[in-house]
Amino acid sequence: MRTQVVIIGGGPSGLLLGQLLHRKGIEAVVLERKTRDYVLGRIRAGVLETGLVRLMEEAGVADRLHREGYVHDGTQIAWDGGMFHIDFKQLTGTPVVVYGQTEVTRDLYDAREAAGAQTIFQVDDVVIHDADGDRPHVTYTRAGQSHRIDCDFIAGCDGFHGISRQTIPLDVRREYEKTYPFGWLGILSETPPVHDELIYASSDRGFALCSMRNANLSRYYIQCALSDHTSDWTDAAFWDELRRRLPADVAERLVTGPSIEKSIAPLRSFVTEPMRWGRLFLCGDAAHIVPPTGAKGLNTAASDVQYLYHGLVQHYHDRDSEGLDRYSEKALLRVWKAERFSWWFSGLLHRYPDQSPFDLKMQKADIAFLRDNESQQRAFAENYVGLPY
Repeated sequence: MRTQVVIIGGGPSGLLLGQLLHRKGIEAVVLERKTRDYVLGRIRAGVLETGLVRLMEEAGVADRLHREGYVHDGTQIAWDGGMFHIDFKQLTGTPVVVYGQTEVTRDLYDAREAAGAQTIFQVDDVVIHDADGDRPHVTYTRAGQSHRIDCDFIAGCDGFHGISRQTIPLDVRREYEKTYPFGWLGILSETPPVHDELIYASSDRGFALCSMRNANLSRYYIQCALSDHTSDWTDAAFWDELRRRLPADVAERLVTGPSIEKSIAPLRSFVTEPMRWGRLFLCGDAAHIVPPTGAKGLNTAASDVQYLYHGLVQHYHDRDSEGLDRYSEKALLRVWKAERFSWWFSGLLHRYPDQSPFDLKMQKADIAFLRDNESQQRAFAENYVGLPY
């Protein structure tokens, strides 16, 4: 088989890139290790920056997003028994949209199928060949048979554990990583959200987040020890701990119910450089990971897609390589800013095991400064709604 672009990974970043390229007449084949149902079963956050919403519009897959997504003009920060509001719309003129990542992925799969674009599921033993040469190709096995795809370019959208980043030689790539000494215990419940905006809470017992998927589906998180297991936490214990970390009036309004999904996620900051090696380009989690505080993971992947998409269109339509040549430089400039915000916001709200009394006073002073200073709120809002591409 031959195509113009092979996209490794059938998650939202790979699908979005494929759909955008299809609309510009550029052929791409998507390779996915799992089944469609497995990919759609992943529970992920769903706070979308305006830049991602615009890319969805350009890809022709934003109709359901606009019908069913929740526009949020701000967010709530709970602290010291009270709560204050940061107004994105007033401070930046821009909101965010709450729309589940699963729904983004579903819309993209539906559009890809309707367009007749090729997605190959359940592929194994994927190997990238000659990415640093002029004739790259990808081999894989499916149902015990070997296959080969020749192409012009390869987009590695296959996540942190995928083959794409590992294809770049160790003497070429440099990796930066910070691991956090806690995780997030999250549950999904068929209950109405406790508030019409997200609540980020800092308390002496640790961090908590109140989020939602729709009017009767809520997503809640609490900071937990890395040694914890979901079996250590009954639903009753989770709800009790969540209440303790919220202001009293919010805790009283909390509607509880059985969890329909429960998981623990460790927190990590990670970046690899460069994000291009020859004709191989890394996108999303293949190149960088952010802690979920501030919901930058999917949105940062979308900014990678935007840079790569425009670089490929420039190459095929205008015979100009400038966009591809500068892809890694442009993507990383924005990636590191998103990493900084996620790292800072995580440090603002979580309790760390090695915090001294002085550290705790500084943390509280930092939150008070955010509450009382409009310039600090504006900087926060600009980062939260998404820095420009």
